[in-house]
Amino acid sequence: MSTQVVIEGPGEHRLDEHAPRQPASGEALVRVHAVGICGSDREVYQGNRPEGYVRYPLTPGHEWSGTVEAVGADVPSTLVGRKVVGEGFRNCQVCDRCHAGETTLCTAGYEETGFTQPGAMATTLTLPARLLHVLPDDADLTAAALLEPAACIAAAAIKANALPGERVAVVGTGTLGMFAVQFLKANSPAELLVVGTRPDRAELSKAFGATDFRTRTQELPDDFDVVIETAGSASAARTAASLLRRGGRLVLTGIPAPGAEGLDPTDLVVRQLEVHTVFGAPPDAWAHTVRVFGAGLLDPLPLVTHELPLDGFPEAIELVGSGDPKVGKVLLRP
Repeated sequence: MSTQVVIEGPGEHRLDEHAPRQPASGEALVRVHAVGICGSDREVYQGNRPEGYVRYPLTPGHEWSGTVEAVGADVPSTLVGRKVVGEGFRNCQVCDRCHAGETTLCTAGYEETGFTQPGAMATTLTLPARLLHVLPDDADLTAAALLEPAACIAAAAIKANALPGERVAVVGTGTLGMFAVQFLKANSPAELLVVGTRPDRAELSKAFGATDFRTRTQELPDDFDVVIETAGSASAARTAASLLRRGGRLVLTGIPAPGAEGLDPTDLVVRQLEVHTVFGAPPDAWAHTVRVFGAGLLDPLPLVTHELPLDGFPEAIELVGSGDPKVGKVLLRP
């Protein structure tokens, strides 16, 4: 029997029968291989998602990989049988922001797979074929299920524009932080520092290319060219900014809880810091991620620690929020 996870509302979910929706014109039907759980899925389940950024009842799941089973009219039949991942933002394609390639800022309003549109915690997912990115035939679909968070970090790396020989740093040691290390390493930095609260991540950080690892309680330098922040904790942005030289470049990706410490505007102006933020991934970041993954420069598999069936959704949500250092990326396998 085909199944799906349905979140009725905050704290309420069920495992339900799933009937694949045949693709209409411009759409594709994908057989889901694996779907990742992240903090935003936990927000949806707990009811902490900001107003307007979730619509109940909902089948969650925005990090996924799969294989195309069928396509609708006006979609190339050559897509059938191909391994794919897909963008989440359902942009209008006609507003100024979409024409500029900034689809995560679509002025038609927020719509995203797994938050306001049916997600991938189901046997199949039907979505606009234009959102798909085709993977190499030999791609590992379990690893590919992590390409959505990787694409968000690719967007940060593109904005950071780290040049070969620059000194770069990452604040945060979760899934996003470890992807940031890999993207920055690919640019041949002179030094790559990772700062986090989990000393157990030091070995993995260095395996991905970090040259140094420090906790926030240790003495930290203040002369880096580029810093990508991925932690999302209350003080992470200030920690990241403190690592920069004058004129350095900062990219923030974490979303802390309300009341977090803000950046000091005097410090930003006096040191002429360049600050960017990232919310989701536009098409160019997705394309870059798929290319880097296909070239073997991105290795998501060491980040996966748990794989569960769909009916393991409650356990997966608890694992993600447990704070257990042994818990990395949690996947559901429809």
